[in-house]
Amino acid sequence: MPPPEANAHCARVIARLAHEIAEEDGWISFAQYMEQVMYAPGLGYYAAGWQKFGGAGDFVTAPELTPLFGRTVARQLAQVLKLVPDGEILELGPGSGRLAGDIMKAMAEHGAPPSPYCLLEVSAELRERQRAHLTKAAPEAVARIEWIDILPERWSGVVFANEVLDSVPPHLVLRRDGEWYERGVTLASGGRLVFADRLLGRGALRDAAQARFPPEVDYLSEFNPAAEALLRTFAQRCERGAMLFVDYGFPAAEYYHPQRSAGTLMAHYRHRAIDDPFFLPGLADLTAHVDFSAMARAGVAGGMQLAGYTTQARFLVNCGLLQELERCGDPQSFDYLREAGAVQKLTSPAEMGELFKVLALVRGIEPDLIGFRDGDQSHRL
Repeated sequence: MPPPEANAHCARVIARLAHEIAEEDGWISFAQYMEQVMYAPGLGYYAAGWQKFGGAGDFVTAPELTPLFGRTVARQLAQVLKLVPDGEILELGPGSGRLAGDIMKAMAEHGAPPSPYCLLEVSAELRERQRAHLTKAAPEAVARIEWIDILPERWSGVVFANEVLDSVPPHLVLRRDGEWYERGVTLASGGRLVFADRLLGRGALRDAAQARFPPEVDYLSEFNPAAEALLRTFAQRCERGAMLFVDYGFPAAEYYHPQRSAGTLMAHYRHRAIDDPFFLPGLADLTAHVDFSAMARAGVAGGMQLAGYTTQARFLVNCGLLQELERCGDPQSFDYLREAGAVQKLTSPAEMGELFKVLALVRGIEPDLIGFRDGDQSHRL
């Protein structure tokens, strides 16, 4: 259980939610709820000062496992930047800053350091953590890093995001006994946060659900117009270059499978997955899997071209992950064995290799990206 100061923080988050629910006549959408508990200034999960990443946090991302992830991704980014020599790297949701440091060090070793390397980060607390990490781990790179907190009006080069789309707040839509509802949040007796369903009239959410839900069964799932709008906007503002998104998720046919009738929403706290989104609001991470078919359509609607969709394992192997592992030295050494264990987690079907996918879109360059030359699954979207 969290310490007293964390419990006090959680109580402040609940008080803010209670105020918002009262302001909205007793009901808010789940997207509104998640926006508050994840991003409310000074209170939300990503806006407060609790440890999030790594062994002492709530989850471990690929860059936290091994620098080989960033070094391998750098090979794909370098290919794009050769085609767009005046371009930049723009990383969304840079977390602890480890990925940026690993990418910049790898590219500098190959004589192609990007200038600038932009980090889109809205959390002031995370910015300071990123700056502290990069100053220590890659001091020669800090001068070329630029922090921004809004989408650029125009960009060229590469947009890269690792585990960002899963944290964009979705709406929850339910079909029960032939009726359509949006599932939101209200307060029950004792100030408890609970789900509450409202009838859902005609509109974009219901149209999307009718198009994607399996027929004639009770069904609950997520829809994420905010994530789709993010991709569409980035695509519209691209002058020349590529976008790459790494996350866990499925194409629509698998996402809305009849057996996945309760959606994919989960909370993460101290490396445990919890199916209660009201568990310690403001202290636990909330995520939902990504509908990659919807993301691909949004990017194409913004004017970009689908360039590839594959598993994380296949993408990393295509980009040279095993060659990066060979550079770790003697296969009997501790350093090599440690990195080999991380590579196994990144690529194993039982770990991150198959659940995590990589989506790429391009504009103004050939779509022949090295990460998708073998095992491209774009036809599944």
